[in-house]
Formats: sequence, structure tokens, C-alpha cells
Amino acid sequence: MDDAAIGRTLVERDDLAARIRELGVQISSDYAGRELFLVGVLKGAVFFVADLMRSLELDCAIDFMAVASYGSSTDSSGVVRILKDLDASIEDRDVLIVEDIVDSGLTLSYLLRTLRARNPASLEVCALLTKPERLKVELPIRYVGFEIPNEFAIGYGLDHGERYRNLPYVAALSDGA
Repeated sequence: MDDAAIGRTLVERDDLAARIRELGVQISSDYAGRELFLVGVLKGAVFFVADLMRSLELDCAIDFMAVASYGSSTDSSGVVRILKDLDASIEDRDVLIVEDIVDSGLTLSYLLRTLRARNPASLEVCALLTKPERLKVELPIRYVGFEIPNEFAIGYGLDHGERYRNLPYVAALSDGA
């Protein structure tokens, strides 16, 4: 894809695959003997949750949530609305929220509060990408793929105006976009 909006590569395709395999091994070990309930956060986490689930060597189920936060196209306000809720109950289940990226952390903080109120046996977070510089709240992110700089990321599920999700790597959106 030749596009001026695609800036420098932040995470290469092979590095994504290797790190997701490592996360799969770690999560499989941590949850050995238990069934894990994965909650993928739409739309951005679709690629990540699919690849992560395939790397797990334990029984697992999957469901999805879609949330929208109000704010500018590049900043979350932390005011969140659930667009698609879970179809299954998470009560007494080991739940792992699978996020594509944690930026300010405000949306994830809301999601954690909402899901904790549903009484899961355990609730943890696995984020492919985090931007430590941007975090506005303390979050218990148990599994992190990569820390990236404070740049708008696209690719591997991440979009800008619904474009670039299909890039097989993570790139920065160029200044000219």
C-alpha cells in the first residue's frame, strides 16, 4: 500500500507475530487448568484477539464489546458509550480484556469498572500497544505487547477514518495525513 499518510513503521510484522506468541505462552501458563474468557474490544482489537487466541494452549471462549468515547478524532474524553455489549455472562469467569491500544486509559478504565461490576472470578487486561506518555489514569495492564511513542498509530487493526486497519504492521500516521 503506497500512501503518503503511512509514516514510519513502529512495530514490524515479524515482531508482532513473535510477541503475540510470547504473550500466548505467558497467558497459557498463567491460566493453566482454567477456561479463559476473552473480551475483544471492537473494532481495532480484531486482528490481535484472533492471533492471540490461536496462540493460547488452553480452553477459551470469546466475545466482543464495542465502545465509543466522545472527543476529537485523536483524543478520548473518557465519556464512554457501549455500542455492543457482551452476549454472555462473565460472572465467576476468568476474563481477559484484549485491547489494541491503551492511549489515555480513560476508556479502558470505564470498561474495567463496568466489567468488575458483573462479578468475574478474575479480570485482567492484555494490550497490544500502550503509550505510557499519554496515560491519564493508573491501570492494571497485566500483559503488554509493545510500548510505543506518542504518535497516532495505524495498521494491524488500528485505523484513521476507518482506513489502514489491514496493514500487516503498525505505523505512525504521517504528518501529511
